[in-house]
Amino acid sequence: MLHVSMVGCGAIGRGVLELLKSDPDVVFDLVIVPEGTMDEARSAVSELAPRARVATHLSESDGRPDLLVECAGHRALEEHIVPALERGIPCMVVSVGALSEPGLAERLEAAARRGGTQVQLLSGAIGAIDALAAARVGGLDEVVYTGRKPPRAWKDTPAEQRVDLDALDGPTVIFEGSARDAARLYPKNANVAATLSLAGLGLDRTSVRLLADPGVEENVHHVEARGAFGGFELTMRGKPLAANPKTSALTVFSVVRALGNRAHAVSI
Repeated sequence: MLHVSMVGCGAIGRGVLELLKSDPDVVFDLVIVPEGTMDEARSAVSELAPRARVATHLSESDGRPDLLVECAGHRALEEHIVPALERGIPCMVVSVGALSEPGLAERLEAAARRGGTQVQLLSGAIGAIDALAAARVGGLDEVVYTGRKPPRAWKDTPAEQRVDLDALDGPTVIFEGSARDAARLYPKNANVAATLSLAGLGLDRTSVRLLADPGVEENVHHVEARGAFGGFELTMRGKPLAANPKTSALTVFSVVRALGNRAHAVSI
């Protein structure tokens, strides 16, 4: 049985709890949320994971979970994941885009080494991460990611300063540049770009185009990779989470799969 603590109880966290509430091999003992959201989180957790306690931090008195999984956003990595790694607690991270912050990836690695443990970066809304990482070993020259989402998915982002999202009548490029800049400017939308870059050529050598497209209802991800290994193209059309159109539902499923791989007798 896998004893899990989770950071976050928003759209992703609740989706994970919902899908795993009947899994006897995964037990949630603690859900970590900010002080101001504890009452709301307790209501959700009492229904979806009644054995779990809600708190603002993982303290020494909580014991040592088998795993800490982050589903809370970029700030959670510094506040919760780094200290847990230093205590030797293995962690999973959803908010891979946070690693665009200079030095954060190195701090995570150093904390994991000090704690003698490991941090796993989850694939989230994109596939073929295993193929891309293998291609890097064989010789990878170019990775181009194009992300296409409905205009509403770009609300409350820098895209609103570039275009009138409500008036778009066709696909419109709202960003073109490196994965590092994409993840910095669009942290809730560009985790995919950061994940691809960390598996492949890095944040500064991975090219990214982001589009607001009134003609799509899904989050469309397209990846092109070329190099000595050969080449591949991947297109994925992910349904957005009903509770958060900035996030693909596949992100929730990737967390559930990763936890299942830790807890179940067979891993794939």
